[in-house]
Amino acid sequence: MNERLKKKLPSNYAEIILDNIVDSVLVVDKNLIITYFNKSAEKLTGVKKENALGKYCYEVFRSNICENSCPMKISLNTGKDIINQYQNILTSRGKEIAVRISTSVIKDEKGNPIAGVETFTDLSPIVQLRKEINSSYTYQDIVSKNHNILKIFDTLPTIAESESTVLIQGPSGSGKELFARAIHNLSNRKKGPFIAVNCGALPDSLLESELFGYVKGAFTDAKKNKPGRFTIAKGGTLFLDEVESLSQSTQVKLLRVLQEKEFEPLGANDSIKTDVRIIAASKVDLKELILLNKFRDDLFYRLDVLKIVLPPLVERKQDIPFLISHFIEKLNNKMGKLISGVSDEVIEILMSHDFPGNIRELENIIEHSFVMCKEDVIQTRDLPLEITSNSKTTGTNNIHLKPKEIAEREIIITALKKNNYNKINTAEELGINRSTLWRKLNKYKINFVS
Repeated sequence: MNERLKKKLPSNYAEIILDNIVDSVLVVDKNLIITYFNKSAEKLTGVKKENALGKYCYEVFRSNICENSCPMKISLNTGKDIINQYQNILTSRGKEIAVRISTSVIKDEKGNPIAGVETFTDLSPIVQLRKEINSSYTYQDIVSKNHNILKIFDTLPTIAESESTVLIQGPSGSGKELFARAIHNLSNRKKGPFIAVNCGALPDSLLESELFGYVKGAFTDAKKNKPGRFTIAKGGTLFLDEVESLSQSTQVKLLRVLQEKEFEPLGANDSIKTDVRIIAASKVDLKELILLNKFRDDLFYRLDVLKIVLPPLVERKQDIPFLISHFIEKLNNKMGKLISGVSDEVIEILMSHDFPGNIRELENIIEHSFVMCKEDVIQTRDLPLEITSNSKTTGTNNIHLKPKEIAEREIIITALKKNNYNKINTAEELGINRSTLWRKLNKYKINFVS
């Protein structure tokens, strides 16, 4: 440092600088005793500097990693820096907050660690903002701003209050079980069990015993009584997924349960009364199966008392950015990372994808990308190869749109195609007036048929 400048600076200039930065900073000796504590650290922890000095760092930063995986201890033992580790800490007031931690080692002339510097960045404003954004479009863990889904949200409490059977129709991966769970959680049966059975995953012989149970001696390997799902779900909800795959014989038995509120386990002579609400789901239109004599019409009308029809993801593309944020938040909590989002290019690729696997496919893509991501933002290189190699460009590169604008452009194009380019119907479906639609068509350079 220039000697003239050095003479003008106060002796504690380094401390003044550290006290005026946003990040929390503390210095510990090789025994993890705090020797320096800046003002941001005081504010973050609620602990005064004079009360922190001379204490072990884990006495101040009460975190779930302090005992077994303290980053400062690891740095001092290995001599290596740790960059951007995401954890939660407890303040002196008992409030849990999210922080980003980095540690660095101070060494003597011989390269031996003698002290450590630890910085903490308060991430609670970012976490809170995410929660506010997500909560605006989240209902019972279902994320959507699609107007058709929002209409379903409005009806769910009413549907939940009744004891009537519900039929949820939608393509594979569209979230049918989530809606079934939401109905259960909103109902008077919420304290009872929610039991899900995939009717298409078991052969008919096994499915029958799985649903109704059996008694000892019903068949060769029946060594003792086994309760079926109707018994296990007593007082709660039984969710029958892929109900279209039921055989004719099982359809007859299910019909009896719905009509008589009782069933007979395999090999039993007496009937058992059941106290279960049925929610069924199908990935196909059961009316079409009735015409093909593959599904009983009397069973259909017993199931189809209340119906929910879920659209495929390709018809609700405005939800993609919110679903991405929702999945990233879940993965951050699960894996202890803090990935902030995805790049503009990733948004554009995902908005142009058709998603034959619907929401489940999107969730798998995000989980793959999350695992592969080495930074704080998911990039195109993190996406599965089959997504990037088969991506369809939207033609928006020369318009320089933001991620939300790219999403909106795709939504408008999808709505136009769905309504045969009728602008009045398109505007009505999008929930905007016709003049607004015209402005957006011009803004996004969308060619349309009059």
